Amino acid sequence: MSTFVDALCATATGASGKAKGMTTGEPNTPVRRTWGQIHDTARSIAGALRVDGLVPGAAVAVLAADPAQIAPAVQAVWLAGGSVTMLHQPTPRTDLAEWAKDTLRVLGMIEARLVLLGSPFDALAGLLDEHGVSYRPLGEPSDAEPLAEPVHITEDATALLQLTSGSTAEPKAVRITHRNLMANMTAMTKAADFDFDADIMVSWLPLFHDMGMVGFLTLPMTFGVELVKVSPADFLAGPLLWFDLISRHRGTVTAAPNFAYAIASRRLSSVDDDGAYDLSSLRIALNGAEPIDVAAVRSFTSAGARFGMSPGCVLCAYGMAESTLGVSFAAPGVGLAVDTVDAELLETRGRAVVASEGTVRSLPLLGLPLPGLEIRVVDGDGRVLGEREVGQFRLRGDSVTPGYLTVNGPLSTQDEQGWLDTGDEGYLVAGQVVICGRRKDVIIMGGRNIYPTDIERAACSVPGVRAGNAVAVRLDAGTRRERFAVAVESRMAGEADEEKSLREGVIDKVVDAVGLRPYAVVVLPPASLPKTPSGKLRRAAAAEQVAQLLARR
Repeated sequence: MSTFVDALCATATGASGKAKGMTTGEPNTPVRRTWGQIHDTARSIAGALRVDGLVPGAAVAVLAADPAQIAPAVQAVWLAGGSVTMLHQPTPRTDLAEWAKDTLRVLGMIEARLVLLGSPFDALAGLLDEHGVSYRPLGEPSDAEPLAEPVHITEDATALLQLTSGSTAEPKAVRITHRNLMANMTAMTKAADFDFDADIMVSWLPLFHDMGMVGFLTLPMTFGVELVKVSPADFLAGPLLWFDLISRHRGTVTAAPNFAYAIASRRLSSVDDDGAYDLSSLRIALNGAEPIDVAAVRSFTSAGARFGMSPGCVLCAYGMAESTLGVSFAAPGVGLAVDTVDAELLETRGRAVVASEGTVRSLPLLGLPLPGLEIRVVDGDGRVLGEREVGQFRLRGDSVTPGYLTVNGPLSTQDEQGWLDTGDEGYLVAGQVVICGRRKDVIIMGGRNIYPTDIERAACSVPGVRAGNAVAVRLDAGTRRERFAVAVESRMAGEADEEKSLREGVIDKVVDAVGLRPYAVVVLPPASLPKTPSGKLRRAAAAEQVAQLLARR
């Protein structure tokens, strides 16, 4: 039996299974169920899955949004010996025909024969019927006997097929084994100084994303940690709900991508009553699902201080699905720590030299590798680089996936020595990770390596540009006259005078930030930039979009 499934069962049937649990349905109809109760439901579902013919190692897809349904469903699949794939969820703006086509490709890729279908996607049953996809509605009673004992499964069996939020339309799934999952969750709890008895986790993160699924469902369910879980739709409908939940439930651990902290700082700053929230219990606010904006973090901690939040609660991290979730964590309680370096030497020589004058870049320190993981930085020839030399990050350890599933079959992720190429560029400082950007996104001009995030943050500082909705893309990549353009979303789109002023403001801020003028600034209406289901910008698709728009001019 895998140690992961053993831990799930031990938690559910032990003291923490009776004492700890998950609260859902906030803020209108909160319901709390213990991990033991969730386990009982999972055993019933697992019994039905076995009667339906689920065999060990089979892939089961889950399409649901309600954490109260998802938690016992995914546990049931693991108890029955299967692997879980959380399908990307359609939104009100989704073209259902396109979604069905993409979903069918994913189901074929992972060879799933069954979809567990839950609220609010019950209405899609007819669409699945139309395409011959078998499904089992979640929440329906079953006559099957609950599964008496978990199905024996090995450490190297697949536990999770995590669909990536890639920059292309080609689906790909990261294969996470039982060994990977348990190793990474154990390492994260050690690095974050978890107290399973005292910590209370609060989250709105989507469960089809690795941070939501692994960090804020599977981890507390495995180790018996109290969890308060709402949906991304709940957060977007009222971002201050996040802090209301932390305040009322005395939350100690939460996490979000950088854009959410930017939204949160603005909403907290608009609250008139200093006593509206008590955030003094929060000891970890993890930030690591996308590049960390130093200014956004400082704005967040400044806004939260009024409600008793310690600036030391911010925990900067580096993670990726290919390492199950976490790669490196800053030390708890330290808060935001930055490495301020000479921008010219960073861009032209690949050296991170500490500087306090001239043009500088302040990059967050993302902590030491998690226990059981090794990180090294190499150049293009694979030569290991020294401290403060910028290069390509390689990763190795028990948390690292053995490979992907793609539409063209399995694809290994590791070289002969077990190293994974992360695709990220950066450097190490006293063993701590510093990320500069994605290798494929670097804009090369005049012998300088310009990282798009520097341009995008400058653009987002212009009034009228929607926070987190600017993208810098390469034009004429690889040529002697490589250029870049900036696309921004704004409610001013379509208003000629306002657009002109906005473009001028973006150009000024970008020139100030990186010393280079964009070839063009494109102003788009809200919700125009292509994004992944988890909300990350799809740079390759954005580059195509911008190129097409410029070609029409």
